[in-house]
Amino acid sequence: MSIPFIDLKAQQARIRDKIEAGINGVLDHGAYIMGPEVGALETRLGEWANAKHSVSCSSGTDALLLALYGLSLQRGQGVIVPAFTFAASCEVMATMGAVPVFAEVDAGTFNLDPTKLDQALQAGIDAGVEVVGVMGVGLFGQPADYEAIVDFAREHNLWVIDDAAQSFGASLHGRKVGSLADVTCTSFFPAKPLGCYGDGGAVFTDNDEIAEIMRSCRVHGMGKDKYENIRIGMTARLDTMQAVVLDAKLDIFASELVARHAAADLYEELLGSIVEVPHLASGATSSWAQYTVKLPKNSDRGKICQAMLQDGVPTAIYYPIAMCDQPPYKSYPVAGGHLAVTADLCERVIALPMHPYLDEATQSKVAAALKAAL
Repeated sequence: MSIPFIDLKAQQARIRDKIEAGINGVLDHGAYIMGPEVGALETRLGEWANAKHSVSCSSGTDALLLALYGLSLQRGQGVIVPAFTFAASCEVMATMGAVPVFAEVDAGTFNLDPTKLDQALQAGIDAGVEVVGVMGVGLFGQPADYEAIVDFAREHNLWVIDDAAQSFGASLHGRKVGSLADVTCTSFFPAKPLGCYGDGGAVFTDNDEIAEIMRSCRVHGMGKDKYENIRIGMTARLDTMQAVVLDAKLDIFASELVARHAAADLYEELLGSIVEVPHLASGATSSWAQYTVKLPKNSDRGKICQAMLQDGVPTAIYYPIAMCDQPPYKSYPVAGGHLAVTADLCERVIALPMHPYLDEATQSKVAAALKAAL
């Protein structure tokens, strides 16, 4: 039998009683959308992230859209974003008629490379685009270098979004994800470190005006109520039952982060001599949403994945194609015209089973399968 890539069943066994009781409570009061559990969850999330405002929503992608609404992104304006990321990070700009400007990432952390931001800014300028912001991505669980990114942004009068769909729960120099950028967005997709049992997301900010706009846009651009529409909005509300699930998971989130870190340490010990393991920047912690390694150059990744699967070990590839090379995005600006680090990562990365309930025997099996496949 194949081992699970992510083990949600073991997690559910710890919290099922609370979830069932909470869902029964929702069934009793009947407020299935934006019920009282949603507001209580927002308070807990804001306290966790050290953010003044916590705005829950219907998905991580909608969280990014709400952030861009809050920051008043206009059609034709540009936002710098890494090319090595999931589609949501850049599709939100394109959806609004704005322009993603693709930037290079760091080979060790997989995150936006602050030293290459000037190249991305110039690419936007050369394309005749007014660049107004930077979106970093906390890929695989580690936050980007927001101290350097914010310094660059302030120098050029840009705002900063942290796409923390994978990195919620991590920190940088003692500051929690949720407080590192002007606006932080996260996803509660079931596979995330903090996930619900459907789609969900949240946005964090200390800016009162941005928060007000996002809360309005979350419900069709509402004013004093949903039948007064004072701006263009969307439907981005969080279901009450998902808030129940997230509330239960928050009870064990801190202990799960410790377990994820221990699993990452063991993987480094088991695999550090045969593949390039993830590198944590100084002062950074990770929520270890994925454990992604780099195979040796010229490895046949397809054959390696197949051999491991035959040994009962599933793998995944995040991400095989850079966003700037995907058909809908090929016309957008690219820093320097080519992103060598991104191209190398797309050819060599492979993700291994990762969750808080991995035991040493299972990780040893994963390591043995990878060694044999190599």
